[in-house]
Amino acid sequence: MLAQFGNIPVNGTMISSVFPSIKAKNNKVVELEKAGRIIRLKRGLYVVSREVTDKMYSTELMANHIYTPSYISMLSALRIYGLIPETVHTIQSMTIKHSRNFENQFGRFEYTNISREAFPVGLRQMESAGVSFVIASPEKALCDLIANTSNLNLRYKKEALCYLEDDIRFDMEALRLMNPQIFRDYISVGKKPQSINTILKLIEP
Repeated sequence: MLAQFGNIPVNGTMISSVFPSIKAKNNKVVELEKAGRIIRLKRGLYVVSREVTDKMYSTELMANHIYTPSYISMLSALRIYGLIPETVHTIQSMTIKHSRNFENQFGRFEYTNISREAFPVGLRQMESAGVSFVIASPEKALCDLIANTSNLNLRYKKEALCYLEDDIRFDMEALRLMNPQIFRDYISVGKKPQSINTILKLIEP
């Protein structure tokens, strides 16, 4: 019965609903967790074990569900797109709620606050392990990263090139193919508009 949920995160109420004959619903959820049939992502949110579903986990979809509304961004998104070489162990997301961090057996999930106005700019859906999740476009992910990196102020093209090539080892060929309109949209509503504008000048001198 649990297999019907696949690899989609579900709450305790949904899990209990597939056992209508059991009166102690909360006890059943605890029992399933102890038996390893479900895995806790945070209080009240679970994913069914692969031993039950035979489906791959999607940590990206987990991130979308652990703290909502949110989307994958910054270094995590850039790594997914293959735009930076380093492995990113923490899953970074943006949210309109207060910044928060969560940890579970799948890893560390970090959520950084973004304004309601900037939140919808440059979002898209992507598929992993047979499910879709919300992620920033490459342009939006780069904007979010710059906007939320402490003590980073890109006033000149030389500084921007140094940051991209040396600090995060960004794929510069991909940069030249990026959509400048997303940067313009971000500049109008997001943080650090001057720094983002400096990046934009690298794309359209």
